[in-house]
Amino acid sequence: MLERLKTRTANVGFFAVGHDTYWHQFEGLLDSLMGYHGILKDMIAGNSVVVKDYGMVDSSEKSYEALEQMKADRLDVIFCNMVTYATSSTFAPIIRGIDIPVVLVALQPLEGMDYTIASTYMQLENDNICSVPEFTSVAVRMGKKVSDVIIGTLRNDEAAAGEIREWCEIAKVLHDLKGARLGLMGHVLEAMYDMHADPTAISAAFGVHVPLLEIDDAIRLYQTVSEQEIAEKQQLILREFDTPEPKSDPVTTKLTEADLRQAAHSAVALDKLVAAYNLTGLAYYYEGLEGSLHRQIASSFIVGNSILNAQGVPMCGEYDIKTCVAMLIMDRLGIGGSFAEFHPFDFREDFILVGHDGPHHIAIADGQPVLRSLLKYHGKPGSGASVEFKIKEGPITMLGITQTGNGRFKFVIGEGLSKKGSIPPTGNTNTRGFFEPTTKEFVKAWVLEGPTHHFALGVGHHARTLKKIADVLGIESVIVKGDQA
Repeated sequence: MLERLKTRTANVGFFAVGHDTYWHQFEGLLDSLMGYHGILKDMIAGNSVVVKDYGMVDSSEKSYEALEQMKADRLDVIFCNMVTYATSSTFAPIIRGIDIPVVLVALQPLEGMDYTIASTYMQLENDNICSVPEFTSVAVRMGKKVSDVIIGTLRNDEAAAGEIREWCEIAKVLHDLKGARLGLMGHVLEAMYDMHADPTAISAAFGVHVPLLEIDDAIRLYQTVSEQEIAEKQQLILREFDTPEPKSDPVTTKLTEADLRQAAHSAVALDKLVAAYNLTGLAYYYEGLEGSLHRQIASSFIVGNSILNAQGVPMCGEYDIKTCVAMLIMDRLGIGGSFAEFHPFDFREDFILVGHDGPHHIAIADGQPVLRSLLKYHGKPGSGASVEFKIKEGPITMLGITQTGNGRFKFVIGEGLSKKGSIPPTGNTNTRGFFEPTTKEFVKAWVLEGPTHHFALGVGHHARTLKKIADVLGIESVIVKGDQA
């Protein structure tokens, strides 16, 4: 498997709240509570994030001090540890002054008290929920919102641990959206009105920068590629992909040496482009004159794109910057993010093929992906190596990012199943997607939400998490259900 170019991580803020009056009233209570705080800190850190621990915040003065530290630490998510009752003055400065998700965590040390020996001290050790409504109320009064409340027990509570893990994954998405550089190169494929997007609007909504590149930037780097670099990339391609004989589609042939070399040469140029412009991702489309170097390069990026997708750099065809954002979000959640659209239904078995003829996230492939040489790219100029695979069997999630009539962005989210079965041997990715209550009803409900015809496709069921990300970003979202059509 290909290694990621950048580790998925995030900066997570963490602080406990309490009522300072308790400390002189109940000797040892503060130390006991901070012991529980340490247990939760280790639980959070176990999700491959950097934890910034601000300790106990038990007064408004300490809250203001912690706020200044938080602003300097470039946090992505904050967990407020409700270790016991605390007045909302310990929380109000932070929720008012911070503009990232704040999650209240109320995990009791005990599943329940032993009432035969219960005491005020024991109650205060397990009073995690007591001030949660006070905190959520003061957030609303200050025109802010608590992003989530996690309730449960400190030990042996997989549901609570899963909610913490989910927010750590969301933090990784937010971490890499900040200042991401999603390049645009070329132009929209002629007549695709749903693909157009304003780079400033993308920057405003997602906090990313959109460098505008020329195909000549890729050509310049293409011309610096050495024979050794081509040979090394060819070896990597042959290691990662199968190259079988063609089957039923006369457009396909076994991968040719010429197409392998061209794919490798262009893949090295793409690597250099990503490095030269510090790209987090790229959306592109370019045709060029027949026989030109422009067309030769632009039409041979598919293999290099798919490798980069698996390495955590979303590469998106047809100039679709919106789906590039969706692919980045899915990748940083660790669930893939393959470039996809709807292909033909199978009404006999109630599924629809989902896939595309361009870049794919081969890290979520079911088995070894295939390379075929195509004599023509249907609907586009050029020919050459193309990637064919289906994604892993099991739950799948789709994220489409579209725009509404007022120009605002909207997440269209759906969940289904990928099931085993043959796919067309066309040199394109295709997965058998099954949806509830029937695939036809689901697809009807999906298209009525006004999505673009592309979406990012990932593994697992993560609709709820994607909706939380939309809420954090202030973006409209809908989770499509087939029975809403």
